[in-house]
Amino acid sequence: MDNTIFIYLQGMDDLAVIIRLVLATVCGSLIGWERVVRRHSAGIRTFALVSLGSAVATVLNLYLANLSGFDADVSRIPAGVVSGIGFLGAGTIIVTGRNQIKGLTTAASLWVASCMGMAFGAGYLSVGFACFVLVMIANLVLMRLTLQIGEYSRYVSMYIEVAEDGGIKKLRKTFAEMGYHISSINKTKDKTLSGDDTALMVELDFGKRHSHQKLFDELNELDFVSYVEEV
Repeated sequence: MDNTIFIYLQGMDDLAVIIRLVLATVCGSLIGWERVVRRHSAGIRTFALVSLGSAVATVLNLYLANLSGFDADVSRIPAGVVSGIGFLGAGTIIVTGRNQIKGLTTAASLWVASCMGMAFGAGYLSVGFACFVLVMIANLVLMRLTLQIGEYSRYVSMYIEVAEDGGIKKLRKTFAEMGYHISSINKTKDKTLSGDDTALMVELDFGKRHSHQKLFDELNELDFVSYVEEV
């Protein structure tokens, strides 16, 4: 970007401010698009509005601070935005009946999107763009890396439904034959698919890196196992 344009966009001219608001909205929308693709609760409009609102709040703060005879605390509004987005993000976090925590990445993305919007609103374009790029890297690239690492972790937690008559005993025997150590096994009150099976939460230690999908394929072939999923 030409340095003259860059300096202009950092100013408080009306057109420069509008362009910064547009940039904040577009970058927020793209972060939201990534969440929509992954079928998460907060989507394009939510992220666009969070980023835009944060940018507007920051611009307003700068405008008030520049008014002659008006004593404005330039840190008050951004601090309020950060706190407010924290409450909004908390609303996207849920804990399922199987103690799975979902929505943390979306909540964190909302919070960072608001910070990105404040950077754009303040005219700190280089930081705003850098934040946008890093968020996309974290949500797209690091997500795949996280899944890859998790798939071959030596530890696995699973929800499994086994036959009520002798299913637990058979499962313990199967894991012993496979050479896997059971860290914990607990019955749950979940309603099973068949209605007659026993629902269990099991934590295993393979002792070394192991494919989780391979384990689930092996378990699904057992006649006393009705359902299994990683949690």
